[in-house]
Amino acid sequence: MSTQGNANPNSSVNNYSMSSTQNGGGAAPCQNGPGQMYPAMYTASSYYSSAPPAAYPTVAGHSAPPTGKTPVSSTGYSGNYYQSSSGLSPYPAPGTHQYSNAPGQSFQQTAPYAMPAGYYGQVYSHPSQGQTQPQPQQLQPNLMPASSGSNLGAPLYPIVSYPSAPGSSQYGTLRSSQTTAGQPPVSTVMPPPPTQSSLQQYSQGIGATPTPAQPGYGAPPLSQAATVNGQSNAVQQHYDQNLHNPMSHHYAAGPPNSQGPDKERPPSGTPGTSVHSSPQHHPGLLYGDRGVNNAISSAAGDHSSSSSDHEEEDEEDEEAGGDSSSTTTDSASPVPNSYESLEGGGYSDLAAPPAGVPAKQAPPFGYNYPTMHPAYQQNPAPKPNPSPSHGGYNPPGYQPYSQPFPSLSELSSALGGLGGVSELEAETLRPVNLLQERNILPPKRAPPPEPNLSNDLRKVNCSPDTFRCTLTNIPQTQALLNKARLPLGLLLHPFRDLTQLPVITSNTIVRCRSCRTYINPFVSFLDQRRWKCNLCYRVNDVPDEFMYNPVTRSYGEPHKRPEVQNSTVEFIASSDYMLRPPQPAVYLFLLDVSHNAVESGYLNVFCQSLLDNLEKLPGDTRTHIGFVTFDSTVHFYNLQEGLSQPQMLVVSDIDGVLFVSLGGLLVNLKESKELVKDLLNALPGMFMHTRETQSALGPALQAAYKLMCPTGGRVSVFQTQLPTLGAGLLQSREDPNLRSSTKNVLHLGPATDFYKKLALDCSGQQIGVDLFLLSSQYSDLASLACVSKYSAGSVFYYPSFHHIHNTAQKQKFQKDLQRYLTRKIGFEAVMRIRCTKGLSIHTFHGNFFVRSTDLLSLANVNPDSGFAVQMSIEESLADTSLACFQAALLYTSSKGKRRIRVHTLCLPVVSQLSEVFAGADIQAISCLLANMAIDRSISSSLSDARDALVNAVVDCLTAYRANGSNIQPSGLIAPAALRLFPLYVLALLKQKALRTGTSTRLDERVFSMCELKSQPLQQIMRMVHPDLYRIDNMTEQAALHLNDSVIPQPPLLQLTAEKLTREGAFLLDCGSVMYLWVGKCCNETFIRDVLGFQNYASLPSNMTEIPELQTTYSERTRAFISWLLESRTFLPAFHVVKDDASTKTSFFQHLVEDRTESAFSYYEFLLHIQQQMSK
Repeated sequence: MSTQGNANPNSSVNNYSMSSTQNGGGAAPCQNGPGQMYPAMYTASSYYSSAPPAAYPTVAGHSAPPTGKTPVSSTGYSGNYYQSSSGLSPYPAPGTHQYSNAPGQSFQQTAPYAMPAGYYGQVYSHPSQGQTQPQPQQLQPNLMPASSGSNLGAPLYPIVSYPSAPGSSQYGTLRSSQTTAGQPPVSTVMPPPPTQSSLQQYSQGIGATPTPAQPGYGAPPLSQAATVNGQSNAVQQHYDQNLHNPMSHHYAAGPPNSQGPDKERPPSGTPGTSVHSSPQHHPGLLYGDRGVNNAISSAAGDHSSSSSDHEEEDEEDEEAGGDSSSTTTDSASPVPNSYESLEGGGYSDLAAPPAGVPAKQAPPFGYNYPTMHPAYQQNPAPKPNPSPSHGGYNPPGYQPYSQPFPSLSELSSALGGLGGVSELEAETLRPVNLLQERNILPPKRAPPPEPNLSNDLRKVNCSPDTFRCTLTNIPQTQALLNKARLPLGLLLHPFRDLTQLPVITSNTIVRCRSCRTYINPFVSFLDQRRWKCNLCYRVNDVPDEFMYNPVTRSYGEPHKRPEVQNSTVEFIASSDYMLRPPQPAVYLFLLDVSHNAVESGYLNVFCQSLLDNLEKLPGDTRTHIGFVTFDSTVHFYNLQEGLSQPQMLVVSDIDGVLFVSLGGLLVNLKESKELVKDLLNALPGMFMHTRETQSALGPALQAAYKLMCPTGGRVSVFQTQLPTLGAGLLQSREDPNLRSSTKNVLHLGPATDFYKKLALDCSGQQIGVDLFLLSSQYSDLASLACVSKYSAGSVFYYPSFHHIHNTAQKQKFQKDLQRYLTRKIGFEAVMRIRCTKGLSIHTFHGNFFVRSTDLLSLANVNPDSGFAVQMSIEESLADTSLACFQAALLYTSSKGKRRIRVHTLCLPVVSQLSEVFAGADIQAISCLLANMAIDRSISSSLSDARDALVNAVVDCLTAYRANGSNIQPSGLIAPAALRLFPLYVLALLKQKALRTGTSTRLDERVFSMCELKSQPLQQIMRMVHPDLYRIDNMTEQAALHLNDSVIPQPPLLQLTAEKLTREGAFLLDCGSVMYLWVGKCCNETFIRDVLGFQNYASLPSNMTEIPELQTTYSERTRAFISWLLESRTFLPAFHVVKDDASTKTSFFQHLVEDRTESAFSYYEFLLHIQQQMSK
């Protein structure tokens, strides 16, 4: 079968290897198929230092307590984890107890977490004061008492079973091991090994001598970064070189280069990457380092043959069989037409690390809760205000900065030296006692940390909304990265909508002759004729036509070209970058028309939305469109020009769908627009009285694949039930009785590889598949989502959709369709990420197919998808002061133009641990960890993924404490840059994707996983940790004044019901949904002037929008909400929630700082972290 646009000439399922990985990451070319449903795993011996000890009897499904630990106080999984009592009673005061790190005096004051008796959302009962726990045999330091009085209770250990699942070569090492008996205590000076299932990437032990850097290209001087970075950003939107007409809108260059751009090809035999199978001292889910198995690079000295692709240009040229030559100079030597030489030329891998050593076992994270710390005990509860919220919350015992903070010199000596560190950087290192400082949330959503670069470099650096690293200070060595216990990775939003994008038309796209990096603001110009690559340090010639600057219309200033003044640019590619002429935009819609679908009413909404947006579909006069409907049969529609009305073809033999006549089923939209409109008007009524209850989704998808093969394009699937007929039929796998299980959640992976195989075939033919699931019943999204995941598509889910009974879902569906049908789209796309010599990218996250070790195949690319990658440090970066990363996306626009969008990010390289901590981007870290946890929950188990997230926090804070112990006060200490780390991880654990013990439908859980894996960072963070505002008392104080509008700026509130008051109205922004919670005693002026009702009692329970009223309150509120939404692509569903037990559950589940029946409160989670660190 021929390949269209990308080099995957054989996409047959018979050629997939059993060494495939789940999403294609790190696999050899064309070996990402369905040989297995989960990522390839190493044997257990590679990751587990010892078998779980059998010396302790255990209850089935529970883990045995480690040696020397008292047994758990309860081994039952019950619906209520607290002793029953008649009401909300305060916690009893504990007896005298010794702690190894005794809190300061402020801990003896009244509990800052004491809640009034009427505290919102507190639906569980507390232990009564008279109840005690059994007397423990031995008391461990730093463990929490389980009961009051002198009888000290046993420390509580979570009850979670530990399957010994092996690791995954794609997603990092997975481990889960038992602690050996009698393990010595952790030192407080040197950082201990990571705990039991941490999401870490260590390949060497802490303090291990790093492998010496291997010889390679000459390193640049430390001070030589980019000689052209002082220039301001170019503002023109399109640059076209033309020497003969310098005054025209399109500037242009001299005569075309006869050689044309370099041609690169997709890998045909590049080995896949893998993660170290036996990391020394650090068995666990790895952050990054890879082993030498399946090395991806050739010798470092092979300069001329180490070219990387021009994304798809490489692969296209290989298929075309064209010669490749450099685009940089006229005298460039030809690049061999071999993918191994083009794409395999990287840098040598480090030697494999020695086998792992026994790992320390940490008790898994579960659902039993220690009692409050003495400082937080509810002594005779203070008389609360009538409302459960206190204005400026700073109760006794939570005194901010109650301990003197170290000076800059003290920080420097304790954390390894801070020479030249600014006061702002020192603030990021300020020790924060999380157990004392309650108000750690900033008043506004914190901006991403700025890299410590010169002003010139900072001005031209890539926007963090597009390209973001988990560490804005790159560690010099892998050993230093291991010591910090933080993940190193990138988060990308490469195709996002931009208001300003320099577009460059040039005969020569200047790139490094060795590593194929595009020229960018961070290269160094040695003189007017030579420039040094900022990734591999090779010196290249400056082409003659690059000497002309289309902005200034002058010669001799290559450093002022727009390519060197903007970190994000887009090139118009020539025909040399095309394997075939650009195909038209082709859209095929697959519509479920079974009884269930007709009953939901989605067909009416879809047809009307498409009619409204038919003229706005991206494309040109060549755009094609087609429709297929299905129930127990498959229906095609002939819309060929000249027909008086659409003709319907019914194929009842679903096994023979692939052989149906294909004429007139995909038609030119411009020529057949009236027939398309007639069909859309008729479709809802055609199946109004259908009684067909079956669904032949698989055969319909096979037919769609056959229709789209010649051109590629986008298939939009609308499904309302479980597929029940033909290929790809599925059975229900969900047990509703297990939705609240605290044990491992089953069936998170696909039940069949049919949809993955089909998606890989589609990807090979440049067909992307988007899935809209509108179902009130279980539909096995875990299986269906594969068709979008591996074809670079998107998944949309609308549970309980009904056009009448669920107006919020209907409105959300309409808004999403409006965006989906009109947003920008790219076809036949590929993306590659390059990085500075010494750094290596080894694992990808998102929706795509990995064509080679570092080339992502994206049949479709849209502006709403995000990607993440994990990295490791293979060689020391001591010889450079800057690390650079470049993402290049080659795609065909809907207008048929071949374009290359390039983003370049520059970050400083540091040698001190303190600087690594100071540059931590906690939001990026949390998002990368979320991606890793999702992969682990599928490849191993959900409980292992949860444990790994907790241990990521434990390891990081332990490393910080161990390396700065002489300045640490007692308590749970974190650097200011990481003060939100425990909060974000707790919020992740309470997401639908990862939570346990709370009723969660399997499809909803899987959809949450899909969102975490494919959304850009900003959307993920709104979903994980929503923004809470009080909006009934907004004023113009500190308001923004934009375009004659006054936009109030209420402060962010902590996500706890403690901040709610019956007299207020609170807005909760969760990204894809917004809630307006109205208290029972809310100001009637607000209710009347904003919501349009006279009082609280008259508010309807299903209100889904705010009316436009001509009042000051209304204008102010709508201005604020509009400001929140102005950068959103998909508008959220909106719910007005009354303070009523029947409607507020969905609102309160997002208040992540509060305790639930199955999860810690934030303070209890901090105590749990502290307890784990003390072991």
